[in-house]
Amino acid sequence: MIKLFLVDDQDLVRAGFKMILSAQADMTVVGEAADGAHALGLLKTVAADVVVMDIRMPVMDGVAATAEIAVWPDGPRVLVLTTFDTDEDAFAALQAGASGFLLKNAPPSDLLAAIRVIAAGDAVVAPRVTKRLLDQFVVPAPAASRGSVGSGRLDLLTDRERQVLLLVAEGLSNAEIGDRLRVAETTVKTHVGRVLTKLGLRDRVQLVVLAYESGLVRPGG
Repeated sequence: MIKLFLVDDQDLVRAGFKMILSAQADMTVVGEAADGAHALGLLKTVAADVVVMDIRMPVMDGVAATAEIAVWPDGPRVLVLTTFDTDEDAFAALQAGASGFLLKNAPPSDLLAAIRVIAAGDAVVAPRVTKRLLDQFVVPAPAASRGSVGSGRLDLLTDRERQVLLLVAEGLSNAEIGDRLRVAETTVKTHVGRVLTKLGLRDRVQLVVLAYESGLVRPGG
């Protein structure tokens, strides 16, 4: 059962999401809040797998709340929803640690699929979309001051794992990486899993963000 927590400042929006999600046999809504600050307090007392988070809210917005949740050990994953279809919103959410980004006017089937993907440990933002956003917005930190999550552990990666990381950052899928390296897709999946574990990251989106912020990949490169 996927345990969900809803965060949105509009009561009707939360009620609508709750009705859709609670009707699923594999989902249950364990809590809700009207702003990020209230959500953080409740999430410390309620076990949740995925937080469905609005971006623009009073008191504390979804980006700030997501950044707090992202550093919790074994914390829930965050799916950010917004009515504002802007690259700035998407980039801020991903950089804060969200595992996915979806517009509120997306079909319910897309929302349900996104939640299931995130709960399973993956991300719902296509790597190529992430790469486009990072090409546009990220400014790699100078070598002396790089402090991205996981960047200090890059030397733990084997040559093959570093190669896989770079290909993930290019936006390639596991199947495409397998074709490039001439190995089985299951082997690529194993490598990606090991890279995530060694770097202490949650999903492919965070891998791509790290590759840019650490300077492994240059914007536009």
